[in-house]
Amino acid sequence: MKCFYFSNAEDEDCVAAAPSSRGSTSRVSWARSLSLMDTRSRSNFDSDSTEFSDTVDFHHFLVQRRANDLRIFPFSALKFATRGFNRALLVGEGGFGSVYRGVVEEKEVAIKQLNRNGQQGHKEWINEVNLLGVVKHPNLVRLVGYCAEDDERGIQRLLVYEFMPNKSLEEHLLARVPSTVLPWGTRLRIAQDAARGLAYLHEEMDFQLIFRDFKTSNILLDENFNAKLSDFGLARQGPSEGSGYVSTAVVGTIGYAAPEYVQTGKLTAKSDVWSFGVVLYELITGRRAVERNLPKNEQKLLEWVRSYVSDPRKFHHIVDPRLKGQYCIKSAHKLAILANKCLTKQPKSRPKMSEVVESLGIIIIETDTRDEGFPQAAVTAREEKEEKVSVEETEPEPAKQGNNYLKKVFEFKDMVSLRNKSIGRLDWKSWAPGLVRSW
Repeated sequence: MKCFYFSNAEDEDCVAAAPSSRGSTSRVSWARSLSLMDTRSRSNFDSDSTEFSDTVDFHHFLVQRRANDLRIFPFSALKFATRGFNRALLVGEGGFGSVYRGVVEEKEVAIKQLNRNGQQGHKEWINEVNLLGVVKHPNLVRLVGYCAEDDERGIQRLLVYEFMPNKSLEEHLLARVPSTVLPWGTRLRIAQDAARGLAYLHEEMDFQLIFRDFKTSNILLDENFNAKLSDFGLARQGPSEGSGYVSTAVVGTIGYAAPEYVQTGKLTAKSDVWSFGVVLYELITGRRAVERNLPKNEQKLLEWVRSYVSDPRKFHHIVDPRLKGQYCIKSAHKLAILANKCLTKQPKSRPKMSEVVESLGIIIIETDTRDEGFPQAAVTAREEKEEKVSVEETEPEPAKQGNNYLKKVFEFKDMVSLRNKSIGRLDWKSWAPGLVRSW
């Protein structure tokens, strides 16, 4: 699913930054662009926002950190690493370019080459170089280096990342023919990893970053299915102290963008939290946020799940059928409750990502590992059988009305209650996930 621009404000800035001809007078000064100190706007970072925090200290911080951490690759080395950008090594394509698998100094890397024919992408390229050269976290994809060279056909713009062998969450979860079916426990851990990445950007750095395009295709998986966030081209620095939001042109991906951001252009970290709630429902259902190939009443994910999550008897109908019952129903319910909190209409009422990380940790711990991979239909049948037994066994016989018999009955009830807890049985009366709203 590709990104979109709701207005032309950023497109105009991208056009201004992109090379329009081969003439030397029209070419961008890469040193000037990469420093983010271009006197033309001082804020290549986001020129459409007058409220954006673009202090000199922030820019110097980025430049100093990036200069120390990133490598500059010659174009010839990256061309050789990808065998001349051979289509056989193509691992992905996006709105701004193609990604190839390559080998540099005996290490496997992912090399992203921006489209030279398009005018979009230059500003996003600069954003990635500046931001990924600074941020360091186990749940963020590491940028190894970049290339910015002129050749006879124009300017070459490339980024070199660590290679993620299991591709994106979208590939495994939402592809028409997924390569694998992600187990329920793996889905929970991927959600927690992604939440940790967002929590770091929002709360744990010297400045706040809003990802602004959180979705399954931007969650990459390593060889052990650990998740890392990628593609920081649309990321923005958060509001300055004393300001509640950033005013900016509205960009993102249909189905993931928070409603208040789409309607007003006011961007906060809680916009990312909304997007995270959408992804949680994708993990539960195995469906895209928007899928035009489904019946009309099922095309928008949040509208489709609304009636099911409000009725516990119907909830299992929305769980990904590819799991074939191999999941913990209790943790699925709790994940839906957490998703609903992230999708609250009022941004201030949504949890912080650090709170989401904590909630996911509790869900993972409470998921009964003995029932992980146990067919849910069998669990239901077992519960019904136990319930039937408890009713039959607790009916007192006429000849056994004494205190000793009543004591045994209560002991048996406690035993059945304990057994139900051990298999993760849900107390329907106490479960109230609320409604999912679609705006």
